[in-house]
Amino acid sequence: MKNEETLQCKVSAFNFSPKGGVEGLLVVADGHPAQVVFPHETGTEVAKSITVGQSLSLKVETEPASPKGEPAHAVYRFIAMTSDKKTDKNTTTHKGAISGKVERLNYARHGEANGVVLDTGDFIHLKPDGMRQIDLKVGDHVDADGKVHPMELGGRVVDATIVNGIHLNGKH
Repeated sequence: MKNEETLQCKVSAFNFSPKGGVEGLLVVADGHPAQVVFPHETGTEVAKSITVGQSLSLKVETEPASPKGEPAHAVYRFIAMTSDKKTDKNTTTHKGAISGKVERLNYARHGEANGVVLDTGDFIHLKPDGMRQIDLKVGDHVDADGKVHPMELGGRVVDATIVNGIHLNGKH
């Protein structure tokens, strides 16, 4: 691509098509609003692995000027999520980050807290050892890194290895 670049950004909102699909993202990059436009055939599928408030690293190229008028902000064409590391062609698991505010604790089958559910609907899986190490409470802000994959009812789960800058020790 002629002007391909990596865009470090935070998702502000999804941008919808007139038919209700996802056309792209509204983001903040370097403190400025911008828009990332998805290809027509893949926008909604790509958007399923993204949440509002998420920080992303995207491979993009500058969208050519439109004869329809001046844009309100920088506009980029989506190429790929640079942090996407698919383990095989049948999974959407990748390394990534999830951020949000703790809405509630999640519990293992035996009743011990094993993670937190965020206000975004995402789930940070810490295992009981990780919960003891991090000591999260309802209302706390959380940034978690680890393997991310979609949940069956929507949202994402991260098997966290780093939470709020703290590397989890051993079993988490």
